[in-house]
Amino acid sequence: MTARGENATRKRLRYRENCDLEIELSWFGLTDVGLRRETNQDSFVTIPPIFAVADGMGGHSAGEIASAAVVRRLAELGGSRTVSEKDIDGVLGDAVDDIELDAGETELGAGTTVTGVVIGTEASEPTWKVFNIGDSRVYQYFKGALSQVTVDHSVVQHLIDTGAITEEEAEVHPHANVITRAVGFNEAPVPDYTSLALIPGQRILICSDGLTKELTDIGIQHFLANARTAEGAARSLVKQALDNAGRDNVTVIVIDVHAVGDVIDTGSIEAAGIELD
Repeated sequence: MTARGENATRKRLRYRENCDLEIELSWFGLTDVGLRRETNQDSFVTIPPIFAVADGMGGHSAGEIASAAVVRRLAELGGSRTVSEKDIDGVLGDAVDDIELDAGETELGAGTTVTGVVIGTEASEPTWKVFNIGDSRVYQYFKGALSQVTVDHSVVQHLIDTGAITEEEAEVHPHANVITRAVGFNEAPVPDYTSLALIPGQRILICSDGLTKELTDIGIQHFLANARTAEGAARSLVKQALDNAGRDNVTVIVIDVHAVGDVIDTGSIEAAGIELD
């Protein structure tokens, strides 16, 4: 397990250089080995403008090496004023080279999922740039509703999309853990990208499948809705995953958007919308 970055409460960030727009965020990242695994092959990074989770796979320590390589490369983008899709593609490509070098020859190969958000600065209004490879996920909780932002790259998701099986059947399908895209295995990484408005009152969840194996969307929504803080939500989600069975490593990052607005002379934020407590 590799973790890069620190957790923060009500941290103000300038949306982009030479801009009067600021955002106020809290975030909390947390990981646990689970109850049935000997090692934690998940890794995560929380260095604005980038927040991401990687879930490694491969024999012995190969998965841990792969997820660590991805997080280490993504962390290089931390502190940047602008991060583009090209930048993300570039560091993920570098991570593939790192994985091949660090993991060496393994019987099963080495790879990892990766998913996360970047504070996008290309749009005129504050935006999350969401990226994803594999079956780790990004969710949004806003105004009482939970929505899954990313689409899994997995065999069962393909079967659902083609109508071959139902979502209920997918939960017990024998290929439930088989993904169709990864970072590693000597292949070029191909992320999906989407944009999401960055708005006050929003709660973002980034998680490995160790969480979604144990909690339904209804369960995830319950814990996101009832926690006062990002830290409280993250701890509640991980605890519930462990209480339910904890069959896999569990990693979550919860981000709360408190305010978005112009910086005024007093140094405070003139915010629009609602705030999370």
